[in-house]
Order: sequence, then C-alpha cells, then structure tokens
Amino acid sequence: MCGRFANDAKVDEMIQEFVAEGGDYRDWRPSYSIAPTQVVPIVRERKNSDTGEVTRSVDAAVWNFHPSFMKDSKRPQFNTRIETVATNGLWKGAFASSRCLVPMRGYYEWTGEPGSKQAWFLHGEAPLLAAAGIYTARKVDDEWEVSMSIITREAKDASGEIHDRMPVFLERDVWDEYLAPVKLDDSGKEQMVALLTGESDKVASSITSYEVDRKVNNSRTANPDDATLIEPLG
Repeated sequence: MCGRFANDAKVDEMIQEFVAEGGDYRDWRPSYSIAPTQVVPIVRERKNSDTGEVTRSVDAAVWNFHPSFMKDSKRPQFNTRIETVATNGLWKGAFASSRCLVPMRGYYEWTGEPGSKQAWFLHGEAPLLAAAGIYTARKVDDEWEVSMSIITREAKDASGEIHDRMPVFLERDVWDEYLAPVKLDDSGKEQMVALLTGESDKVASSITSYEVDRKVNNSRTANPDDATLIEPLG
C-alpha cells in the first residue's frame, strides 16, 4: 500500500524532469507529507482531437480516484492493485486510456503495534521517483475535477521488509509508452500490465529505507513544509 508520500520538487523541476511542455498547477508547494484526498501533481499526456497534437503536462489531481459513475464514498480510493487494474470495473476504463505518472521523493510505511508504530521513509537513487497511476475526471460544481490513484504491486527487496505492497515505479525509458494517450484493448492492457511488472522489478531492487521521526505518524498534525520529516532518525 502507499498511504503517504513526499514530493519536494517544484513545478518547473517536474516539467524539466518529465520533459513536459508545461503545466497549470502553479499553486503547488513542495510537501513532505501528502495524504489521500489531497491535491497533488501528476504527469499526463493528452491528444488534441482537432489537431492530433499530443502534449505532456504537469497537472493537479485529487489523490482519491472518483469516476463520474461512482457514488460518494467515505473510503477514498487511492491505491489500485496491479493484479486487477486491467479487469476491475472501477479501474479498467482509466487504465485503458487515462494513464499518468505520480512524481514523488519517496513514501512512508510503518512497522510495529498500534500506538507505538515506527515510521520508515522509502526512496530510490534519484531525487524523484515516477509511480504509475491512473486518472479520471468528473464535473463538480460546474468545474472539472481530475482525480487519480497510484498502482501498487507486491513489494520486493528493502520495501518488502517494511510492507507487503509498494507503488509500481517506472524508469525513464518506458515513460513514453505508459503515458501515450492511446486506448488499449484487452490484449493491450495485458501487455501493459506485463510491462509494468517487469519494469517495476528493476526499480524495486533500488529502493532503500530508513527510520524517521514519529512526528510524521499523524497526517493531520505533521507539518507538510517540514523537511525534517524525511531525515533519518538519529
């Protein structure tokens, strides 16, 4: 599972990292504590129906996947299992045609018993990781709201020692293929799942972890501007 993460990159840094042409999320502020239902940056590609031109941009999305056909729910839909992303009725439409990347510095997991849980920060070798995600859009009060979910998989290596699930991370050489705004048929979705599985194996082997201060445990009290949240404990 991925229930909290950090992204300390600025919009211009993400535009440069993901070779995006721009973005409209200028209100974004780097955050060291991002929880479900909050608004975060995503990277996506869209095709202009009139010109056929494809553009890649950094846009705002609510971390709570909510397609127009889904009734309101008290439980946010923030993770999508790779095992069912291509077949489950909630996810499969977006996986077929609305794929995105979710930039993050790293993510948090916890070990131990309730009341005394120890927080861990998991990260890669590069300053930014690219998690595979899916997104959707619906009208809310006459405005379009984009929402997204992060795809997760069985955890391996260092992350597997902390939790049994982890985000599906992708390296740069497959970003174009994953983001391409083409609609996948059933065969295409199966091939994409295979691609995600194989490619994320490579990144999983590079994920490392360390303990951090327990002040991050409560998302309501942790200061998202506090860079010490991701500092190694002690």
